[in-house]
Amino acid sequence: MSRAILIVDVQNDFTEGGALGVEGGAAVARRISDHLLTHGEDYALVVASRDWHDADNDNGGHFADAPDFVDTWPPHCVSGTAGAEYHPDLDTSAVDVHVRKGMGRPAYSVFEGEAEDGRRITEVLAERGITEVDVVGLATDYCVRQTALDATAHGQHVRVFTDLIAGVHPERSAEVLAELGHAGVTVVSSGDTTA
Repeated sequence: MSRAILIVDVQNDFTEGGALGVEGGAAVARRISDHLLTHGEDYALVVASRDWHDADNDNGGHFADAPDFVDTWPPHCVSGTAGAEYHPDLDTSAVDVHVRKGMGRPAYSVFEGEAEDGRRITEVLAERGITEVDVVGLATDYCVRQTALDATAHGQHVRVFTDLIAGVHPERSAEVLAELGHAGVTVVSSGDTTA
């Protein structure tokens, strides 16, 4: 088995009521948990990422007092705060590797973060012989997009499950899914394929 699942940023600040809450975020957390319950044996590796921003600086210009919501954002997912924690409906008991990203700088992709032991996810995937990844989580038009593109760039066969993601902007999210398809990513519902 050479497939991993990358669970991107299913955190309190990215779900309803959070600093940058995505509509449908809590439902995505529940659906990912259900997917792991029924399909966990399909994966050789389960990875979950979190934004983990510094509290005492603007994180390389990522935080702004007057954010444009494109390149700059209000403070979110600050390390050690409740907003940075995984959403309570995401069952993390099956997670093998926890990745933190954005520590003092902008970071959207899981591939920009590091595992708790300091390794990059590329090292972890290579060590486990992973050649295929499923990407799920938040948000479609930002961190899911960049993670899927980076996984493809690193030679992985990538699937994004449309029922296990939610985006900030619906129209932009639809454009992103088309972009991912053109980049070679398989964009499909988790129920329409077998791992």
